[in-house]
Amino acid sequence: MPTRDHEWPDERVPAAERDPDADLADVITAVGPRLRALRRRRGTTLAQLSEATGISLSTLSRLESGQRRPTLELLLPLAKAHRVALDDLVGAPDTGDPRVRPRPFVRHGCTYVPLSREFAGVHAFKQILPPRDPSQPVPEPRVHEGYEWLYVLSGRVRLLLGEHDLVLTAGEAAEFDTHTPHAFFNAGPQPAEFLSLFGPQGERIHVRARPTTASSEGRP
Repeated sequence: MPTRDHEWPDERVPAAERDPDADLADVITAVGPRLRALRRRRGTTLAQLSEATGISLSTLSRLESGQRRPTLELLLPLAKAHRVALDDLVGAPDTGDPRVRPRPFVRHGCTYVPLSREFAGVHAFKQILPPRDPSQPVPEPRVHEGYEWLYVLSGRVRLLLGEHDLVLTAGEAAEFDTHTPHAFFNAGPQPAEFLSLFGPQGERIHVRARPTTASSEGRP
């Protein structure tokens, strides 16, 4: 049975018979140790966390030791810094439903289908790229924090990565540091679908791609 960093309520006691004040006290008491465990697991010092959140070193230390009562004003920046949901930070009871209910959205013509919860350390998406209008300019490569993985489900995805110009087809994957200038778009006449993982770290996926040529892809 999966375990979490906090103790579960005693499920042998019916919910109606539990003391809500005692449950709340247990949650508040567990916040300090959870904050310390989370910070250490991420390899972050109190000084680094203080700089990232604007919370003083003494306040952070007292929070972790249980000498300072956690408030929403303190927990919100901590949740953001640790990239976890507020409920996860305080150890709120799990709903028991592991399913992700995606809400697709469109950005720059690309459809994104979220496959992970917002507070996940690594964000997973299914992306659908429409065929590119040849009259439109090639997207400008960009850089940002993080690491990215792509796995093509169908179609052809052209990946511009630094000095590389690659075409990925169904069953091929790529991974790269997003500090490297990069851009990707549809390289075929049909919609292209791929899975995308983005996060600060994680397991790597084997890359197998072949270079494209200006003549075969109509590169400007």
